[in-house]
Amino acid sequence: MFWGLVVFMPVGLTYLSALLLLATMLLAGGLRERSARLRANPLWWPLVAYLAWTFIVLAIGPHYPETGSNLFHGLRIGLTILMAMALTREEAVWALRGFLLIAALNILLVVAYYAIGFPIWSPLRAVVMEVGNKSISNALLFSVVASTAAVWGIAQIAAHRPLRAIPAFVLMLGLGLVVALPLTSRTSVLALLLVIPVVCIHQWRSHLKMLVSALVLGAVVLAAALYQLPQLQHKVETGVEEIEKAQAGEIFKGSWVIRYYMYRDTGLMIADRPLTGWGIGGWTDQWHKRGPALFADSNMPHNDFLWVGAQGGLPALLSLLAIMAGAVWQAWKRPDIAGRYALAATLIALIASSVNSAVRDAQIGLALLWIAMVYLRLAQEPRETQPWQGLWPTRRIAAALEVPPQSR
Repeated sequence: MFWGLVVFMPVGLTYLSALLLLATMLLAGGLRERSARLRANPLWWPLVAYLAWTFIVLAIGPHYPETGSNLFHGLRIGLTILMAMALTREEAVWALRGFLLIAALNILLVVAYYAIGFPIWSPLRAVVMEVGNKSISNALLFSVVASTAAVWGIAQIAAHRPLRAIPAFVLMLGLGLVVALPLTSRTSVLALLLVIPVVCIHQWRSHLKMLVSALVLGAVVLAAALYQLPQLQHKVETGVEEIEKAQAGEIFKGSWVIRYYMYRDTGLMIADRPLTGWGIGGWTDQWHKRGPALFADSNMPHNDFLWVGAQGGLPALLSLLAIMAGAVWQAWKRPDIAGRYALAATLIALIASSVNSAVRDAQIGLALLWIAMVYLRLAQEPRETQPWQGLWPTRRIAAALEVPPQSR
């Protein structure tokens, strides 16, 4: 629960929560049961392949000043997923409780901050305004909450309870505005816009008329939102303009300009050494030799698959892709609402990894990747169970936590 509670906070707290959970798992016993759960998980062998190939490349490839930090982050990705997959159902539910509780409090914080205005505590500034990559992380987490609300709202419509769906869609649209405007995250907006149609397809894939109706309605709402929000229009137009200028050879500080050159030059790195790559930590060295001097201070290509591909070749790229896409596939295969919750969360993580460093950057990866995999862990419970049932503590649990009068 602690890890879930601190995902919006500075990265030091998420590191602390991860280390505490790892220590607790190692000291609390039950390792045989956790090991069996991991080996039975469909992501086990892609994770083994990813980690094994990382060590092979480390052993046979060249080393650089950045080798240590890149190795650490590469292993942290695998360890974060393994820890989430090793959770029991009850532990995963508590992690989810922490996340949703702090998300609700942060939503109230955002509303209050922009309604009345007040000095904001420094660790919470990235929740209400753009503050580097931490605000991108928080925007992606808000997108997960928004998609969760959308999944619940769609389920209410499917159950012929449309009035119950209204609060969910109000929350979804409100959080969409937060990530689009105060946090200015195009990655989060893009992820949310792509995820909602996918969960509609998952919900009504066997009901064509309802599916077409939902997609048409969604397209109308999206068009209206773009028309009514000039700031969002401007962001989209700016991104397109930056790509066009970069293709024409212009070099300037722009979000998609740097991505254009990074993707192009990192792709060439992989093409030059497709089997073993340039070694762990080799991307930065090659980028300094190939990339524009204006962007020389960058240490990651804003695409996690290209990053591991440049350093470990196609085997590394494909193994990480198998993990992230495999998580989405596992969620897609579960036909109920638990599958849709996980589908939205894991798809947001996959999209963010494709256009940003959503797992390489610990500010994002220790939060988004953890939460997405907790969603997936619950979706991997037996199909006859309802893993989200009893999400909030029952009276029996509350009574068990109450301190007896004689011991007060």
